[in-house]
Amino acid sequence: FVSWAADSDDVLQQQRFYPTVPKGELFSQGYIAERSGHSRGSTVDLTLVTIGSQQPQVDPLANRYDCRQPKPLRYPDNSLEMGTGYDCFDALSHTDNEQISERAKQNRQLLRSIMEAAGFSNYPQEWWHYTLDSEPYPDRYFDFPIQ
Repeated sequence: FVSWAADSDDVLQQQRFYPTVPKGELFSQGYIAERSGHSRGSTVDLTLVTIGSQQPQVDPLANRYDCRQPKPLRYPDNSLEMGTGYDCFDALSHTDNEQISERAKQNRQLLRSIMEAAGFSNYPQEWWHYTLDSEPYPDRYFDFPIQ
């Protein structure tokens, strides 16, 4: 992921994931880290979906969807309205952004309250990003091949 972010020539998914942030600034603006908390085993990215909802069939290479657009105009998924697409590196994705709809604010607050009750804290720049408060390996980054 780090090598992808460092490759300024690869802009295939710009609209879907980073429509306004120059790719070279994804690190400095805090959207991507050299050493991801995910590799400590206690950080998750998630959203909310309605029970029984189906993931729409879409072209995974389609990049014409701006992740900041209203839900019907962005990359289709079965999540609740959260104000942006999942993994949208933009100020609108900041958890407490005031420029999103009331419904999206309520859904973000619902997700946060569920996760906080389970012992997780939100990363304020990404409404979908949560880390376990009592990480068992807070200073260890795992790096091993998966087969």
